[in-house]
Amino acid sequence: MRVALKVALGILCLTALASAQTAEELVAKNIQAHGGLEKIKAVNTIRMTGKIYVAGFYAGIEVEKKRGNLLRQGVTLQGMTQVQAYDAATGWQIQPFGGRKDPELMGEDDTRDLVEESDIDGPLVDYQAKGNKVEYLGHDTVDGDDVYELKVTLKNADIIYYYLDPDTYLEIKREKQQFIRGSVHESDELLGSYKQVAGVYYPYSIEVGAKNDPSQHVVITVENIEVNVPINDAQFKMPVPKK
Repeated sequence: MRVALKVALGILCLTALASAQTAEELVAKNIQAHGGLEKIKAVNTIRMTGKIYVAGFYAGIEVEKKRGNLLRQGVTLQGMTQVQAYDAATGWQIQPFGGRKDPELMGEDDTRDLVEESDIDGPLVDYQAKGNKVEYLGHDTVDGDDVYELKVTLKNADIIYYYLDPDTYLEIKREKQQFIRGSVHESDELLGSYKQVAGVYYPYSIEVGAKNDPSQHVVITVENIEVNVPINDAQFKMPVPKK
C-alpha cells in the first residue's frame, strides 16, 4: 500500500512539473511571438488612437501608457471627452456624459481594471516577480479553432484566461474573472489584426464586454499606435477641480 501511495505521489509530482514546464514554455513562446523580451521592455510609452463602436455610436478613443504603471484613456463624442486615468497610486475620472465635468477620485474596486491595464508589459512578462501564477489547462476551442489555454492568477486573486493561437502563439481571446465584494464579474476580449510597431506586435482589432453577451460588447478599431513618444507625467495626475 505504501509503495503504491509513493508511486501515485510520484506520478502527481511529475504531472505537476510537466504542467508547469509547459506553461513556462507557452509563456516564453507568447512573449517571443509579440517580439521578444528585449523589444517589449524597450517600449517605455505607448499612445494608441482609434474608433470605438458602442450603443450605435462611433466615438474617438485614445489610450496612453507609460512605464511605471501610468495610464490614461479617453473617449470623445460630440466634443466631450470622458477620461479615466491611473497615476500608479490612485484612479480618477471625468464623466461629462453624466453631467460631471470636474475630475473625481475613483474607488478601489472601480480602479481595478485601470491598475491591471497600466502594466505596459502585460501580466505574462516577469509574471513570477509580479506575484502572478500561470497554469497550462490544455487545449480548447475558440470559434471552432484549436487553441492553447493558460490560466493566469494575478497577485490580487483576479483570474485571466489566455487562449493562444497554436500557430502564432499570440492570444486571440482573453477572459477575466474579478472577485469584487463577494461577487464574480466576468468579461471577455477578442483580439486580432496584429501589426508590428517598433518590433512589437499589437492587436488592432479588439472586442470587449460582458462574457457570453455580445449585446454588451464594444468594438475598438485601432488606427494608429506610437511607442516611445514623449508623454508628460502630469497627463496622468488628477487636475485640481475648478471652483
